[in-house]
Amino acid sequence: MKAIDRKIETRLGRDYAPRRILMIVSNPATLHGAPVGFFAEELTAAFYAFMKAGHRIELASPRGGEVVFDAHSDPRTPNGPYADDLVSLGFVSHPRFAALMQNTVSIDAVKVADFDAVWVAGGGAPLLTFKDDLLLHKLVADFYERDKVVALVCHGSSLLLWSRLSDGQALAQDKTWTGFSDAEEAQIDKAFGIKVNAYTIESEARRIPTTRYVCGEPNRPFAVRDGRLITGQQQYSSDLAAQLVLEALDDQD
Repeated sequence: MKAIDRKIETRLGRDYAPRRILMIVSNPATLHGAPVGFFAEELTAAFYAFMKAGHRIELASPRGGEVVFDAHSDPRTPNGPYADDLVSLGFVSHPRFAALMQNTVSIDAVKVADFDAVWVAGGGAPLLTFKDDLLLHKLVADFYERDKVVALVCHGSSLLLWSRLSDGQALAQDKTWTGFSDAEEAQIDKAFGIKVNAYTIESEARRIPTTRYVCGEPNRPFAVRDGRLITGQQQYSSDLAAQLVLEALDDQD
């Protein structure tokens, strides 16, 4: 009888030291007359990964109070493209987690020393609400300067266009990072039949000679870790970026 070649692999699970992570989402805004918020998966996928790792999570927004999923990303939207996003559906249907979205902490109440990492989600509102929010720019820079892990996903990474360290240097100086690409912006413009955003992360970043913006194929998971700075290209990169955050936190032990 001929022997059958087999390859057997085994894996061990990992234990993580409990950490505290601040997750920031945008407050609601209006874009072209329509209400926008933050992209559901860019919060929930990472939240789930951090929760499974045993970390404590606090949800904040620049102004505090109620926050909402972008309708486009909300799995409850009738005939929406993300109806199969079971993690986001479970999050918003769970009494304890849904309650977090009803009363987020305002960032002016946040103490950086209380956290080990910050995660910033993207979505429709950030390009509108983050650009002139100097307190948010400073908060993210403070996290980085105090040796914390800083993670930004999709339009959340727009903060790297404006956040500056205490010496005036851009947080993104000499860093490699990613965010929602121009190719993906073009797809959104085509889908909605208008130019959705007045400016784009990739175009603005490529005008800055002291930083290096990179991206992968449109709508494919792509994330970058440059030391303690972690960025994800779009919603599909949320879980990948979250795993990089877990690794970066482990490296600080």
